[in-house]
Amino acid sequence: MKEHMATLRESFWFIPAVLGVCALLLAQALVSLDRYLLDTRVDLTGSLLYHVGASGSRDILGAIGGSMLGVAATSFSITISVLATASSSYGPRLVRNFMADRGNQVVLGIFGATFLYSLMVLRSIRSIESDGSVFVPDIAVNVAVALAVVDVGVLVYFIHHIAQSIQVATLSARVRDELSESVDALYPLEQPDDAASADGISKPPVYTTVLAEESGVIIDIDEVGVLGIATDSSTMVEIHRAPGDHVVAGEPLADILADRSADISEDAIGRVRGSFDIGTSRTPRHDIAFAVEQMTEMAVRALSTGVNDPYTARNAIDDLSVGLVAVVQRPMPCRARCDSDGIVRVIIGRVAVESLIDHALDAVRIYGTGSPMVVEAGIRLAERVGRAARSTDHVDAVLAQLELLDRALVSGETDTARTAQAREQISRVRVAITDRVPLAVLRNAIR
Repeated sequence: MKEHMATLRESFWFIPAVLGVCALLLAQALVSLDRYLLDTRVDLTGSLLYHVGASGSRDILGAIGGSMLGVAATSFSITISVLATASSSYGPRLVRNFMADRGNQVVLGIFGATFLYSLMVLRSIRSIESDGSVFVPDIAVNVAVALAVVDVGVLVYFIHHIAQSIQVATLSARVRDELSESVDALYPLEQPDDAASADGISKPPVYTTVLAEESGVIIDIDEVGVLGIATDSSTMVEIHRAPGDHVVAGEPLADILADRSADISEDAIGRVRGSFDIGTSRTPRHDIAFAVEQMTEMAVRALSTGVNDPYTARNAIDDLSVGLVAVVQRPMPCRARCDSDGIVRVIIGRVAVESLIDHALDAVRIYGTGSPMVVEAGIRLAERVGRAARSTDHVDAVLAQLELLDRALVSGETDTARTAQAREQISRVRVAITDRVPLAVLRNAIR
């Protein structure tokens, strides 16, 4: 339920739709209040509320509604233009960040809500020419004027916000924050109470393989739900997929392990299949690889010939180190989960941290060797990750990448002085990392 609410909040239409419904309800409530006050002959017009008559109220509401609809259309056009610019300059994956931007959603929602409010209040005005009686909802009309004043401030905010959101620093910070949130969610400091080790587990034979019924990207896997299903059916479930994997209908998702004497219902198999949330696009919420790829893509796009902005690439690599350092400092997520009796029920496949390190530093080696500042940023990233790593596997991955980068600099040498300086920096970083490997091993032993 929480995941669906988060998805709704990130959709471009949800907040504008909520504000539109609120505007309709507010208009109906204020018109009803005006009718009640008219029936009880309570006069509130004066210093705070102004009565301008039926004709004047129609003109005011028509002007507010028409202008707000035009402003909303213009704002939407500006947003689409910014989306196109961001997509071409920094990658199409960042479009999702703009669509999930709460400021843009609220601004467009307020403009649309003001239009709907004015329209609903306008239809309630009656004059003598229409049916022989007069009704002007003064409170509702005055609130419409107040909303118009607020909308002017919202427009100024929108111009400032959209100009700020397209800046490289803002984009990079937003993606960096998503990476940090993904690390906090997927690599918690404390393991769940049902965590278990997957080493040395005696697995029953494969009873049945759960196949995907649709094609797409795995957005999330309900591990707790799978654990409950396995516990109820006294089986073991081995998950072969991870969030971010692409599957085709008919491909295996998981194996249900049990003796042939077990009686596993089709409902249990369907529930295991339903624990895999398959969609059309990846999100960084439970997909750490995608969160790393977003930041890496910013650096790669900045190094393309069309953009040629090594400063943005350097900043993206530096921001990427924030997430990778946090990952290598955290304990690895559990590879298995057990029931209340301590029996392992679920075996889970995890994304290897080494692959995240390789993906980031491969981009520096493949695309950035022609830029000294990008090479320097890549070496700095390797040093930060290597110094922070608490596993020798992670340290080995960093050292291997430094060796590959050193070879790439030699084979593609264009600036002798810069290449010598970069290779010297790589040598210093190697020494700094290897000197602290015993400390990393000691930390692992203590933990």
